[in-house]
This record gives sequence, structure tokens and C-alpha cells, in this order.
Amino acid sequence: MSWVSLFAVFFIVWWTVLFVALPFGLRTQEEDGEVTLGTTESAPRGPHMLRALIRTTIIAVVICGLLVLVTRGLGFSFDDIPRIVPHYD
Repeated sequence: MSWVSLFAVFFIVWWTVLFVALPFGLRTQEEDGEVTLGTTESAPRGPHMLRALIRTTIIAVVICGLLVLVTRGLGFSFDDIPRIVPHYD
């Protein structure tokens, strides 16, 4: 796996993990009991993007590290994955 493809995989994994991990740790204004006038109760309490970005980066690095370990360290590739789709002649 070249550095360009590794970066492309990391980019895709990072964005996927971002949208999965974004709601974790999110607290609404209603849960805190401090609803700002003019907003809905389900609005987030405050910005938590920095924590979400750090959490996303750490999870994406771990996933890509496991991918590198499996492909380079153990020598597995896509050819080692059993066929799921039948082969038509």
C-alpha cells in the first residue's frame, strides 16, 4: 500500500468515523437545564467540535494502524478475502 493510497484510506475512514462519533458526548440545552432564549431545547449546549475532531482522529489512526498491521505486518491482501459474490463465467 503506497503512501497516497494510505492517505486516501485514512481520509475516508476519518470522515466515516467523524459522522459516527459526532453525537457521542453531545449534551442538549434541555439536559443541562439552561435553554438560551430563541433556541430549541434540543439544540447542543455548546460547541464540542474540538473534542469530536480529536476523538475522530485518534479512532481513525487506530483503525488505519490496524489496517497497516494486517496488510504489511501479516501479509494479508484483498486476494485473501473469501469470495462473497459468485463468479459467473
